[in-house]
Amino acid sequence: MTKSDILHNDLESKSILKVGGAFDAMSAKLVEINGFDAVWAGGFAISATHALPDASILTMTEFLNVASNMEEASNIPIIADCDTGFGGPSNVSHMVKKYEKAGIAAVCIEDKTFPKQNSFLENSKQELLSEKDFVAKIIAARDAKENPNFTIIARTEALISGMGMKEAIKRALAYEKAGADAILIHSKQDSPSEIFEFSESWGGTLPLVVVPTSYPTVKLDELISHNIKMIIYANQALRVAHASISKVLKQLKNSSSISDISEDLSSMQEIFQLQETYNIKKQEEEIEKDLKKMGYIN
Repeated sequence: MTKSDILHNDLESKSILKVGGAFDAMSAKLVEINGFDAVWAGGFAISATHALPDASILTMTEFLNVASNMEEASNIPIIADCDTGFGGPSNVSHMVKKYEKAGIAAVCIEDKTFPKQNSFLENSKQELLSEKDFVAKIIAARDAKENPNFTIIARTEALISGMGMKEAIKRALAYEKAGADAILIHSKQDSPSEIFEFSESWGGTLPLVVVPTSYPTVKLDELISHNIKMIIYANQALRVAHASISKVLKQLKNSSSISDISEDLSSMQEIFQLQETYNIKKQEEEIEKDLKKMGYIN
């Protein structure tokens, strides 16, 4: 099975999927090692690692390169955050073909205008594309994929933009009709109440996806009881990396020795395990056995 098949089957069979946010191959591997169902290749996190705003500045190729590195490093599905789809329907069609060919299991596109602004940016203007124009992108994505199990996640920002619940429901139903495979309903409220209202009211059949960055106290059993099928922990790994690296570097700059660092550091052996460094020695030993069998080594 492809990773697209695995993700599709998990969405059907599991009560809820836990997806860990990552920003490079190492963080994606750590998401896998720690037992998550899939990796979220987040646009905010990837932009941050380039020291750039989450504002449609990086190109599709740059985002795809990072997601491809994650895919090569991980044995679990990668879900790529593709912002607004890098352009119109033709761009979305091209994007789906490239991401699917790279082994990515799913892509998520949102109904904002280009260039986008991050949903949690203070005093930001969150403008949405017309329903018709975003439906055209969904149709293009649907028609471009080869594997029917390659997942197209349609993300509506109607609640983020202040357009209200009726608009969010209307758009989600239109995106389902257009061929989306899942709906990401986003909110920046500090409680999950409007997410729950949406899930109870919209009447669609697609799996619902949430990113509870702004309502972190929500419980898994609450999400499951409201028919939420996927939770994305989008940026926690990035934020803890930023905090920890900043603290260690500040301590190093102001200390007389490395032993003064008070932060917990991974051991060298733990990094070796992540890199599978000792597998190189095993591989060399197996090659040497074959060379002996073939008479190249006495």
